[in-house]
Amino acid sequence: MVTSLSPGAPCAALGPSLAFLHMATIGELDFKAYVQAKKARRATEKDGRDDAHAYAYVSDRNTRVAFDTIKPVELAVGHAVRLMRGIGKNELLGTSVKVGPDQFPRVRNLGLRCAETLGITEPTIYIRNNPTLNAMTYGTNDDAFIVIHSALVDHFSDEELLSVIGHECGHIHNDHVVYLTALHYLRTIASVFSRWIVAPAMLALSGWSRRAEVTCDRAGLLCSQDLDVSTRALAKLALGSNKLYEELNLEAFLDQYDEGQDGIGRFTEMTANHPWLPKRVRALRQFAESQLYRKHIGDDGGLTMDEVDERVHALIKVLG
Repeated sequence: MVTSLSPGAPCAALGPSLAFLHMATIGELDFKAYVQAKKARRATEKDGRDDAHAYAYVSDRNTRVAFDTIKPVELAVGHAVRLMRGIGKNELLGTSVKVGPDQFPRVRNLGLRCAETLGITEPTIYIRNNPTLNAMTYGTNDDAFIVIHSALVDHFSDEELLSVIGHECGHIHNDHVVYLTALHYLRTIASVFSRWIVAPAMLALSGWSRRAEVTCDRAGLLCSQDLDVSTRALAKLALGSNKLYEELNLEAFLDQYDEGQDGIGRFTEMTANHPWLPKRVRALRQFAESQLYRKHIGDDGGLTMDEVDERVHALIKVLG
C-alpha cells in the first residue's frame, strides 16, 4: 500500500531519491530466520487467529503464510533490504521532520494511543512536506517507521488522523512491513530495469497488498472507535478538497462504484495494490458489525469474524 494509505501510486513517480528515503532504517534482515520465527508463533495460535490479531482479514493472513514458500518473494524482500540498507536514513532525517515529545506532541500522542490499542511499541513517525493526502509504512518488522504527508495533517481532524495512524500501525502489528518495503522497491526501481524478472513477485505482493489494506482499515477503526470518522477519512482520500468535504454524500460516493462494474475498466484493479476506496468503506462497515468490534466499543452481539470475512470476500475480489 505502493505501501501507502491512499489508492494511488504517487511514490512511483517521484524517482529513486524518494525511494531511498522510504527505505530508511531497514537494517539487516535474515528472511529465512524471519519465516521460522513466524512459523513458531503461528504454532501457538488456534486456527491461525490469536486474540491480538483476530481482527486481521483471513485472506491477508493466509497469503502471508503462502509467501513463506514463494521464492520470488523471498528474493525480492532480501534484495530490497540489501540494496537500500544505510542509504535512506540520512535523507529522511534531512528532508522530513521527526515527531517526538518536543516536536508535534499532538501527533505523537495519537501514535501512542494507537500503539496502546494494538499492543505495539511506539511507532517512529515522520512528517514530510507533500501536497498528496497519503501516509505509508516502511522498514522491517523490528525497525519500522511511518511517514505522514503534511497535507494529511492539514486536511484531517485529530480523530481522522488517529484512524490513519491506526491503519499504519496495523501494518506494523501484522508483520506487513518487510513485504510493503519489497513491493515499494519493486515498483519504484527494479521494475524499470527488469520488469519480466520481478513480475511474479510484484503480482503476488500486489494481490496481497489489497488484502492487507482491509486488515489495516480495521486496525484504524479499532483505534478511532468511530465508524463515521474512519469511513469519512477514507472518503476524504478520494476527494482531497477542504471546500467540498462538508458537501460530500458518502452514500452517493459508494453508489458511484456500482456504475463501473459492467465495464472492462474494473480489471485495472488487478494491478493496483489497494482496493478501490468505495470497496474499502463497504468492507469496513462489515467489520463494524462484528462481535469483535462491538465488544471493543462496549456493545453486544454481532457477526463472527468468519461471517465478516465471507461477506468481505465478495466485496474485495477483483473479478466477478
